[in-house]
Amino acid sequence: MTDDSDESIGMLDELSLGECMRFLAGNHIGRIAVVVDEYPLVFPVNYRFVDRAVDGPIIVVRARPGSSVTEADVHVSFQIDGIDAAAGAGWSVLVRGIRHHVQAVELAELPFVDPHPWAPGRDEWLVINPIAITGRRLIAGDIGWGFHPLGYL
Repeated sequence: MTDDSDESIGMLDELSLGECMRFLAGNHIGRIAVVVDEYPLVFPVNYRFVDRAVDGPIIVVRARPGSSVTEADVHVSFQIDGIDAAAGAGWSVLVRGIRHHVQAVELAELPFVDPHPWAPGRDEWLVINPIAITGRRLIAGDIGWGFHPLGYL
């Protein structure tokens, strides 16, 4: 018999814009979603989040020239998340934005902007200008006793 009381169910909470931006700034691996041939495709990428004082935040990604990420429509989504599987908790930040190609020299005045991709051949510089940044946090419910009581009889 399982305990289906409300205490065992987690609670979903909206993240503030400030919390979302702190998560984006504090992480460097995310996923970019693009649409190719009418199907959404999602790719893991290294990124850097830069909160520019005047022009607003950007997400910088380097990709392989000629890839789906560089050739797809300019409307993209970008997501990062953190998961605590043991506790049944986590958070997720979703960015909807416009992707455009830039030259590395255009970003030269911004400190620490190179995402340093792990995969080779990522020589195309992309910037995502956020249109919307949202996030949610799943707060763990009562995780209860880790072992079934009948295991001790």
